[in-house]
Amino acid sequence: MKVSLIVAVYKDIEALDLIVQALKTQTYKNFEFIIAEDNNSQEMKDYVSSIEGIEVKHTFQEDSGIRKMRSLNNAIIASEGDYLVFIDGDCIPYSTFIESHIKLAEDGYIVSGRRCNLGPRYAQKLRSKEMTPFELEKSFVWRFPFIAKDAIERHSEAGFYFSPDGFIYNNFLKNSNRSTNMLGCNYSCFKKDMLAINGYDEGYGQSAVGDDTDLQWRFKGLGLKVKSAKNVANIFHLYHERGFRKDIPWEIELEKMKKNRLDNVFVCKQGLDTHGNFVK
Repeated sequence: MKVSLIVAVYKDIEALDLIVQALKTQTYKNFEFIIAEDNNSQEMKDYVSSIEGIEVKHTFQEDSGIRKMRSLNNAIIASEGDYLVFIDGDCIPYSTFIESHIKLAEDGYIVSGRRCNLGPRYAQKLRSKEMTPFELEKSFVWRFPFIAKDAIERHSEAGFYFSPDGFIYNNFLKNSNRSTNMLGCNYSCFKKDMLAINGYDEGYGQSAVGDDTDLQWRFKGLGLKVKSAKNVANIFHLYHERGFRKDIPWEIELEKMKKNRLDNVFVCKQGLDTHGNFVK
């Protein structure tokens, strides 16, 4: 089954280069890499043209505020895979990442993983190329105490990896009562299911409401369940400072989602089919 791995990016080419490094070590080879740029920069075009060894596509749009939902819809339209995997531009996949998502893929389900938050020290080790993502992945167990101490945002335990074919996953993790809330930075679904809900809802403006919370209840509205891929489909999240956007009307956007739920609007009104080049 061909996979379309979609990454949402904005300007951070350094982090994107780490993702490309990680994709070149993937154990699952039948995938295309789609860079969904919420911008239209020459620097990104130049970088994309320099990538070798993997199949790459690049979608872009004018930089007129945060339009991540529309950018991701651009990538979905460009995708050719039967199965879609989504990550953010500051998330570095393990070498087993795509394979794990594929092995957990099941009709009627979306698959949601978690992220191993790196603190500033280990994020800088990767950015400065002091070590590669693959080296960090393979040395994670013995480095864990140091990674955990460095991880300001915690959840470094999400970096422990267990094979979806292995004893621990099948006898302990598979049927355990673990959180299955969707994370927009690490989830996957069949393309047909994404088309069925008309993709990301671009009606939420510049807020992040449409990134995962909105998607999850719309998927569930069509009868899909969420399967946990925690400690199976792993990613490293690069540390960065966070800021709260006071100019975004969060309460209005949340009220909009609440109304959509009450009206059972599982197929969004401003999604893939608002793009002139969309063909279902």
